[in-house]
Amino acid sequence: MSRLRPISYSRDKRTRSCSDAFVVEHEHTREAIHQRLAARPAQSYLRDWVYGGIDGAVTTFAIVAGVLGAHLAPRVILILGGANLIADGFAMAAGNYLATRSEHEEFNHAKAVELRHIKIVPEGEREEVSEILRGLGVASDLLGRVVAAITSDRDRWVRMMLRFEYGLPAGVRSPWLAAGSTFSAFLICGLVPLAPFVANFKSAFWVASAGTGLMFTLIGAIKSRWSVEPWWRSGLVTLVIGSGAASVAFAIGAWLRDLTP
Repeated sequence: MSRLRPISYSRDKRTRSCSDAFVVEHEHTREAIHQRLAARPAQSYLRDWVYGGIDGAVTTFAIVAGVLGAHLAPRVILILGGANLIADGFAMAAGNYLATRSEHEEFNHAKAVELRHIKIVPEGEREEVSEILRGLGVASDLLGRVVAAITSDRDRWVRMMLRFEYGLPAGVRSPWLAAGSTFSAFLICGLVPLAPFVANFKSAFWVASAGTGLMFTLIGAIKSRWSVEPWWRSGLVTLVIGSGAASVAFAIGAWLRDLTP
């Protein structure tokens, strides 16, 4: 179902105010529907960016908080923080690349299995299509014709089985774009806690704390663009989670300081 948002109209259909008027995100003419459904589904890398951004800000600020909690020299922050940005950023990007590649492998494996089954036991596969359609509410008197229409095209047949039998998406994301999104977000957001120390601010820790909190809030607010939550709630949740992780790091650093002579 398309999400609705309010819009204002005029008396000449451009500026007429109407508080209960809405507009949908997609055109619903026959031509627009055909073009949209015929096009390859757009792939979203938002989760990769959010994942990398939050982790970059949290882990880098955790280093800052941990080092200061242990009363170590400020230059240690720059050394450990810089190493973390590069090493951990690449590690996360590599992990996301391999994880996304596994989605391709799973998709290709399931597709090969279905193609083999269609070739060896086509009647059994047609029965599976029938069961899927019954579950979707297709009437019995129409079932035979719908099954015949779907199974007359092998690609369409396979796509249906991948979607309803395996629960796989219509398209698989690019491993390179997923990894790049994670790394770039990690680098950008992870620089925020370090920037005040690079600039040698007098109250660098408090500036870093405020900047990191703002970054958490911005990430949550941006994420809300693709969510049903309002931006302030999404930003607040992200801020609370990130701040909690940073507080734990600071407490651990202080605890380890007390344990060491």
